[in-house]
Amino acid sequence: MSIVEKYPQGAPCWIDLITTDVDGARAFYGELFGWNYDAYPMPGDATYYMSTIGGKNVAGLMQQPTPDAGPTSWQTYIAVDDAEAAAARVTEAGGTLLFPVDEIPGSGRMTIALDTEGARFGVWQTTGHIGSAVVNEHGAPLWHELQSGDPAAAAAFYSAVLGVEAKTSEVGDISYTELYADGTSSAGVMPKQSGDEPNVWLVYFGANDPDETARLAESIGATVLAPAFDIDGVGRMAILADPQGGVFAVMRGES
Repeated sequence: MSIVEKYPQGAPCWIDLITTDVDGARAFYGELFGWNYDAYPMPGDATYYMSTIGGKNVAGLMQQPTPDAGPTSWQTYIAVDDAEAAAARVTEAGGTLLFPVDEIPGSGRMTIALDTEGARFGVWQTTGHIGSAVVNEHGAPLWHELQSGDPAAAAAFYSAVLGVEAKTSEVGDISYTELYADGTSSAGVMPKQSGDEPNVWLVYFGANDPDETARLAESIGATVLAPAFDIDGVGRMAILADPQGGVFAVMRGES
């Protein structure tokens, strides 16, 4: 099990699913990845569920607050040393804050923002909860990838906000940009495949066998958007949508 105890500024550190059916989502991902859950009451009648592997936090799941809150989606949070300073840089670089920095007592300070291309992401300053404590394992976050209509502009935005270094290379027939946090490749930026697709962060989960994971996912209500395929030098992956429509990928990286 790959255990994380600290994330550097600029590295994706947490994910959560905002879903139209949190009970259905818990059942689906529990069967798919073997997740267990801890429940944390929130203001009102809401509950935030922490999924775990081996007792370690992996991801969050939460019911959408209102029926018109938008489609089910996974959300990537990026570690920052100072949430207020990062929020100020978001607006300075042309992004949009969806709400002021909020304090989650004993856990962290955070906000949600849109980058210059409209992709939604979170910033997270830990005050106790570092984020995903398990990574690079079956059912745990493996990679985070921004699919953007303007990858160069997006990379410049995240570099300005987070201080990450952007390095671009050719992968197959596309230009792929890696974002380096504290000298380590931590996320990717690639061109979205068609103009009508949204600009989004895509979460990849580890899968020992992406083909079998995709088959299991489909048998319990998921839609296979892209059957398992290989990328030389990277690994084998499939892209799926959960029963509520939340898009994610599963991947076995090349060692």
